[in-house]
Amino acid sequence: MDELNNLTEPNKDYIANLQEELKQKEKVINELRKRLLLIEEGLKKFEDIDLKLKIKDDLIENLKSSLSLKDDQIKTIKSSMDLKDGQVETLHNSLKIKNEKIKTLEKSVSLKEEQLKELASSTVEKNLIMEKDGKIENLQEKLNILSGELETADEDLEALETENEKLRNNLASASGPKIVDWTDIEVSKADILKKMRDILSKALHNITIAVPDIEDLQELHLYEVRSSVNMKVSSSIDPSLEDDAELLEEFGSLDNISIRLYEQKDRFVIDRDGEELLFAIRGESENKNLVIHTRDSKHQRLLRSLVMEGWLRSRKIE
Repeated sequence: MDELNNLTEPNKDYIANLQEELKQKEKVINELRKRLLLIEEGLKKFEDIDLKLKIKDDLIENLKSSLSLKDDQIKTIKSSMDLKDGQVETLHNSLKIKNEKIKTLEKSVSLKEEQLKELASSTVEKNLIMEKDGKIENLQEKLNILSGELETADEDLEALETENEKLRNNLASASGPKIVDWTDIEVSKADILKKMRDILSKALHNITIAVPDIEDLQELHLYEVRSSVNMKVSSSIDPSLEDDAELLEEFGSLDNISIRLYEQKDRFVIDRDGEELLFAIRGESENKNLVIHTRDSKHQRLLRSLVMEGWLRSRKIE
């Protein structure tokens, strides 16, 4: 019995040691769990920071696109101002020439009047006096015409100066951090069709076009487009009119075109290869057109829904 007790004592110590070691291990495990929780919380913070950085990157890209659009608007307005300045200078030169002509004619009329007075006091034949009277009347008529042209030139100059002032205001607005007010900005149909023709020349695969009238398609030179490009075109067409019928037959002879009837006459559209899109909305007057030209994929995604809506609302021509 004593031998048995002697054997179990070391075992008790061994078991006690094991229990003590087990407690130490549990403390280590608990400490590791706490560290793991801290690491997980740190990772969550890093994930939040990464998400915020991505949002910031998106905002920066949007701001870059907005700045690029502003730059294009500023260039367009500057070009318009340069053109208007050239027209103003031309009118100034024309006014100087008109004034010189008027002064010359006034001197000529004054001279003729003096000659007539001399003739009236002399013994010159009456028919010569009548001839001079006729010349004076002709000169007076020319003077009146030139005076009218001068008044018209003054009105044109005043209109150009007013338009220049509007352009300067628009330029100031476009160069600042403000939304552009398109109400009084003038973009002519000719300028829109010219830009559409430029975009069309770069087409490789697919083109969607919408214009108010089939006659506008003549300005796009559709016959110059590559035969590999598939063109979907919609416009207002009246086949009962001889001119519309001839144009419809001419464009319909192209193998790569599909033409539909769209009666609204409210837009100019060109969508090139899903890479570049121009969408112009017609305003209350002929030149008051709101024009959006973009190569930004998000801009195009929204505008393309309007493009497709117009195409789906158009009707096949029987």
